[in-house]
Amino acid sequence: MRILVADDDAQLQRALRITLGSRGYEVLAARDGAEAIDLAANAHPDLILLDLGMPNVDGMDVIRAVRAWSKVPIVVLSGRTDSAEKVEALDAGADDYVTKPFAMDELLARIRARARATSDEPGDDAAATRIGDLAVDLAAKTVRRADGSTAVRLTPTEWRLLELFLRNPGKLLTRQMLLSDVWGPYHANDAGYLRLYVAQLRRKLEPVPSEPRHFLNEPGLGYRFEP
Repeated sequence: MRILVADDDAQLQRALRITLGSRGYEVLAARDGAEAIDLAANAHPDLILLDLGMPNVDGMDVIRAVRAWSKVPIVVLSGRTDSAEKVEALDAGADDYVTKPFAMDELLARIRARARATSDEPGDDAAATRIGDLAVDLAAKTVRRADGSTAVRLTPTEWRLLELFLRNPGKLLTRQMLLSDVWGPYHANDAGYLRLYVAQLRRKLEPVPSEPRHFLNEPGLGYRFEP
């Protein structure tokens, strides 16, 4: 797996190169935003670790530039802790956000999660996806148990929300993104809708709705679906 590390902190660059290299990852390095865009376009990394505060081209502009042509997973590494900036980065197309300073074990786990999500991502024909012991088929709009019987029935709105989750496994989806995609741009701030429908999906699809394992809340940001 080829990872592009885009960060102007030389010490962090060196630490990541050593740590990732020792675990079998091929590491590319960029010290500014322009170099990051160039390497993303020409070296075809499998994942990008990106600092937001880089010289020449800001990290937010790097995200937007890369998203113009690529779906490569982007994990932001940033010392910016303001939730508004996190939401902006995620809405721009980042897949995850890790705040500096961070534990290396946590970062490695995030990288593995993104790698799994990319390899398991359903195609446009939406082949059946499993949630625990349930098989979900987006094309047929069915949720079935292992014995083939119909498990639950979902409303059209629940199906739209579920499809967003299933097509973005492991990715942190902001509340604004989910609300705009499911209910339209005029409802981007109606968080009550989202809480209600996520609660309904948990009630219908989680083994223990009060202890969700698949539809996870990221406080202040949004939700993440873990298969």
